Amino acid sequence: MESRNQILEVNNLETQFSTWEGVVHAVNGVSFNLAEGETLGIVGESGCGKSVTMLSMLRLIPSPPGRIVNGSAIFKKKDLLKINEDELSTIRGAQISLIFQDPMTFFNPVLTIGEQVIEPLQTHLNISENDARDRAIEILDLVGIPNPAERLKDYPHQFSGGMRQRAMIAMALICSPQILIADEPTTALDVTVQAQIVDLVKKLRSELGMAVIWITHDLGIVAGLVDRVIVMYAGYIVEEAPVKELYRAPGHPYTKGLLGSLPRLDANERERLASIEGIPPVLYRKASTCPFAPRCPYRIDHCFNENPKLMEISPNHKVACWVDIENRKER
Repeated sequence: MESRNQILEVNNLETQFSTWEGVVHAVNGVSFNLAEGETLGIVGESGCGKSVTMLSMLRLIPSPPGRIVNGSAIFKKKDLLKINEDELSTIRGAQISLIFQDPMTFFNPVLTIGEQVIEPLQTHLNISENDARDRAIEILDLVGIPNPAERLKDYPHQFSGGMRQRAMIAMALICSPQILIADEPTTALDVTVQAQIVDLVKKLRSELGMAVIWITHDLGIVAGLVDRVIVMYAGYIVEEAPVKELYRAPGHPYTKGLLGSLPRLDANERERLASIEGIPPVLYRKASTCPFAPRCPYRIDHCFNENPKLMEISPNHKVACWVDIENRKER
């Protein structure tokens, strides 16, 4: 991974939301890099800050109530958090594209699939209608939609869930982006279609050479898809590692709990899936102690006194935890 050029560098990103109950500290000093052609998985349970991190990076959070209070996101030597809106608009959808979770609510029901897939081309590249239509047919065929020339005339309700997701991927890819952000793109789909979408993204990544950020709550999906995994909890990164290293030797109790909750083919039929006790913290205060400590089976006194920063425990493997969980001793 070190030999690849870095295409994106996010540093100390912080995002807050003002509510009637108080200020929600949704993202708390998140930093990560993405290399050209790399696939990065961002994992954690609902509300941990995965999606807000990506939306903040592209300045897509509603403001108010959302507010980016700190950080930078450097893409091709430009800070996405500082450039003007016109310049950012030329990047969003063209050089950095997003696939959202629910394609039924994403597509406009009164416009044809063709009109919506073609729109990014006409917005960003200003090409003729005929050339845009030819490109749309090509990209729909690439993502596996049969009879693409005919399907351009159809409306979203005439597509199945899996086909709508493929059409959304086509829309995201039509301008040949350098980064594709997939925000839980398989959550609403059945298991067979999930596998098809994951295989499709892997195929397109290798053919087009783009970098991918895959956001999910399911560590099972990322196992054969990503190069590196970031685990988030309560708006913080708590672990970062190459995917094989993370599965072989998770360093954070939360990661270990997530992996323990996955069904295994080699498990005894009487063996129960592990669960993580307790509930996620309310984020009205920025954590001064470890946010996972109240739920953690490995907690020690230090966990309630200071919030650990990410520390390297092996090459390219970082963990924010005071305890060496393998040896059950303080770091």
